[in-house]
Amino acid sequence: MQITPLHHWIATKLGVKGSALTRELIQNYQLHKLKQTLAVAVQHSPFYRKKLTGWPKLTSLADVKHLPFTTAEDIRGNPLHFLCVSQDQINRVVTLRSSGTTGAPKRVFFTKADQELTIDFFHIGMSTLVGPGDRVLILLPGELTGSVGDLLARALTRLGARGIPQGLVADPAQTLAIIQAAEVNSLVGIPSQVLALARYRDERGRRVPLGLKSVLLSTDYVPQAIRRELEQNWGCPVFNHYGMTEMGLGGGVECAALAGYHLREADLYFEMIDPISGELVPDGKMGEIVFTTLTRQGMPLIRYRTGDWARFLPEPCPCGTSLRSMGLVVGRVKGACGLAGGALTMAELDEVLFGVPGLLNYEASLTCFEGTDRLTIGLKMVGGVDDRGLAEIKNALAKLPVIERSISQGCLELHLSILPDQMVVSTAKRCLNDLRK
Repeated sequence: MQITPLHHWIATKLGVKGSALTRELIQNYQLHKLKQTLAVAVQHSPFYRKKLTGWPKLTSLADVKHLPFTTAEDIRGNPLHFLCVSQDQINRVVTLRSSGTTGAPKRVFFTKADQELTIDFFHIGMSTLVGPGDRVLILLPGELTGSVGDLLARALTRLGARGIPQGLVADPAQTLAIIQAAEVNSLVGIPSQVLALARYRDERGRRVPLGLKSVLLSTDYVPQAIRRELEQNWGCPVFNHYGMTEMGLGGGVECAALAGYHLREADLYFEMIDPISGELVPDGKMGEIVFTTLTRQGMPLIRYRTGDWARFLPEPCPCGTSLRSMGLVVGRVKGACGLAGGALTMAELDEVLFGVPGLLNYEASLTCFEGTDRLTIGLKMVGGVDDRGLAEIKNALAKLPVIERSISQGCLELHLSILPDQMVVSTAKRCLNDLRK
């Protein structure tokens, strides 16, 4: 099996041959870069100058756990206080709005050099999926210079492939027509939107044939039910990417082994913490992902709490790399909603509901009516929602013990509704909306 291309890429950044790359070399490099990042942040960032004053200097990576965390609320409070360069050196500003209706947005700043680091990562990461001559449809925002779709298209050009930024999927039939007309053989997109392409049927009820060699899912959490469906329908490997705007869009990507993300360790230092105590958790145990930027110029972030739930994999990757592997992100730390029968998460709903043939998408919310919780599932299905489809959805939900127990105790009611026909065109992460408060 071919070793992840990130291995040799990171080895080159460290000035060694790929065969000589070890965990010790990576950790020594990360410690050196961490010290540089802290020095720059304290000198130039008003936020970190105040935040880090009086904290001990790093002598080893083990000392990182003593540094304070940075949160999304910190960035919302005054994003300009994070800048370590003058504003005229900023090449791209991304505004991230809260999933709710209130709350100040986060603003994340990037220099031209920061964006070049992202393009470089995309270039190397995508080389596992595609090569020269391939045509990749990018189903992510790409109309603006510096947007994720634009940066990915530039990275693919360096590979000798052609990136075709289309944007989010609003009309599956139209997108499928583009794939066929442009002879696209690879897709990059949001899980539920790519699933809509795989489950689409024409007016005769037939699947649209595609000649895909690979698919990359990004932006939202990837239910294994969706991954299995895509692999079965299209007969090609489905890769996962993990990233967020705050970390420079790219954080980790799977190799040919499809056994977890290999991390961008030359640019980012990752930790896994207990979300309550803030203490580090051992490899193999679930925790909240925390990262520190190592090479960011415009807006370095130190111990940024992502709110994402995952774990470091203790076993080595079958590809043979010395890079760390992280298990797939399974949801948000605060994504569990309490019911009488236990806690319910969006990840649990995803696995059972996306396993129902014909489901294109759904929305889930919890309300309380006269002292009884109500779980409302809004459905969008191929050909519309009929009695058979409703029965399949109810049977799928009954497979979740927390729902079965809550209903049997008389503390939960199910309410199924029909979503509008149009696609939900958004890059926002899907979540279980708890409206009971």
